[in-house]
Amino acid sequence: MANTPMRPGRALIRQGGGNPFANQLVKAGIVDQDNLRKALELVRQTNQTLPEILANLTGRELPPELLRQYKRQQLFELKVLYGVECLDPELNPITFPQVKELIDTLVPLDPCRRYQLLPILRQDGNPPSLLVAMVNPDNLQAVDQLNRLLRDKGLKLRRRVITQEDFQQLINQYVDVKHQEQQKAQAEVQIQDIDLSDYAQLGEVDDEKEMDLAQALANADEAPIIALVNNILAKALSEGVSDIHIEPQEEFLRIRFRKDGVLRIGWENLPKQVVPAVTSRFKIIANLDISERRAPQDGRIRRIFQGRKVDFRVNTLPMRYGEKIVLRILDNASTQLGLDKLITDPETLTIVQDMVKRPFGLILVTGPTGSGKTTTLYSALAERNDPGVNISTAEDPIEYSLPGLTQVQVIREKGMDFAAILRAFLRQDPDVILVGETRDKETAKTAIEAALTGHLVLTTLHTNDAPSAVARLGEMGVETHMVSASLIGVLAQRLMRRVCSECRIAYVPSREELARFGLSVSDSAAVTLYRANSLSPDEIRQAKASGQPICPKCNGVGY
Repeated sequence: MANTPMRPGRALIRQGGGNPFANQLVKAGIVDQDNLRKALELVRQTNQTLPEILANLTGRELPPELLRQYKRQQLFELKVLYGVECLDPELNPITFPQVKELIDTLVPLDPCRRYQLLPILRQDGNPPSLLVAMVNPDNLQAVDQLNRLLRDKGLKLRRRVITQEDFQQLINQYVDVKHQEQQKAQAEVQIQDIDLSDYAQLGEVDDEKEMDLAQALANADEAPIIALVNNILAKALSEGVSDIHIEPQEEFLRIRFRKDGVLRIGWENLPKQVVPAVTSRFKIIANLDISERRAPQDGRIRRIFQGRKVDFRVNTLPMRYGEKIVLRILDNASTQLGLDKLITDPETLTIVQDMVKRPFGLILVTGPTGSGKTTTLYSALAERNDPGVNISTAEDPIEYSLPGLTQVQVIREKGMDFAAILRAFLRQDPDVILVGETRDKETAKTAIEAALTGHLVLTTLHTNDAPSAVARLGEMGVETHMVSASLIGVLAQRLMRRVCSECRIAYVPSREELARFGLSVSDSAAVTLYRANSLSPDEIRQAKASGQPICPKCNGVGY
């Protein structure tokens, strides 16, 4: 008869009759032989303990003295099974604050849950060591990961075996305490002078139901962190920024906005005490794991702003003083600008519009990260987006949702990279194809082959200027004759900062400045030119401290 394999953490007591504890149960009249046999069979088939099953069969809990006897025998058998000393929290009380600190600093919660283990005690010695309680001390993967974690700290691993019930109780206690700490932090932190009327209304999308800001912040006094986070998002949207940086520093929390490619202070520095609560709030609304603080995470937030849906792409990164959070704002309104709003030079605009109207060929858009390449591509697609044109896009990730397009997300784990999606597109009867980024030879060659077979292909390359794009394709291994036969044109772009319309200052440029832009004195006389009324960060701080007015639209930046 084959032996049933024993689950980790369950003692040999589940293997059958003839053991002292089972005999004691019958002798005490707790259970008869028939029910005992049924109970032992269920123990072998399920993940329940013998006392749990007996309680279900008999309708009553075992007496405390029998439960203690069961646990003593269970620990003894675990010790025999694994050859490792056992740990009984009832006999050797565990200092929970120390366990919590060790999880926070040495062994993260994720491996603790995955491998059912807990760091118990850090011991000085030669060498110093960490005592770890494990449900299954023979789990080689768990031991390997622990050794990797402790090696950098100069610590040696010392194992103890613990019952699954004790482990579950301790890990639940840790999770409960962390949850209470976060709630307490949110309740205690006071954020003052938040005037919601200063910002445009921001709503929240919850199960496709729109909720306006007044409802979201109805209990702002009870949830100041929620009010703060909503106002950060609202201010960023009202100022038209592209990225939000939440950066814990040693003594404060810094919040910066990127607008027109330039990073600047977006909010007054906040006390460092708000860092855990603000971080947790952003992670909660982005559907991230708030207990995971050792690894980067990616998520998404959706809000309603001025009647339209706006997405925020969220990334967290562990750093010295906490977790840095960067939010990329994905506002569909920016993709509806049209090429005529993005390109100010009439000659360049005409050339680009003619390129986009071509029935087939390859168009490349180049520039550094954050230079607006995606916005330009979507605006170009909008020029061709009508019922008579089949447009397909391959993106990583899908940043904007555009009606009428077939948008496909890259999933490399399933073999759906840019090249694979491109090959699939060619069997979908496309007219226009967008490839989010050309990163390798296979994608480049497939894109060019598509352009040569009657499709208009738009994609991006990370080069600093237009001529470098052709050289980059050559470096990828694409034959020169294929490039020359397919390439319609290359558009290299940068973001141009816009002078604030509220505080701008009329300006008469010098002849040298006019010459730099190909203008004459007569040209400048025909129009009014302006320069930015820019204040330095120190000047902005001094103005606010002294109560001097600064531009409410640009906050003194000038752009």
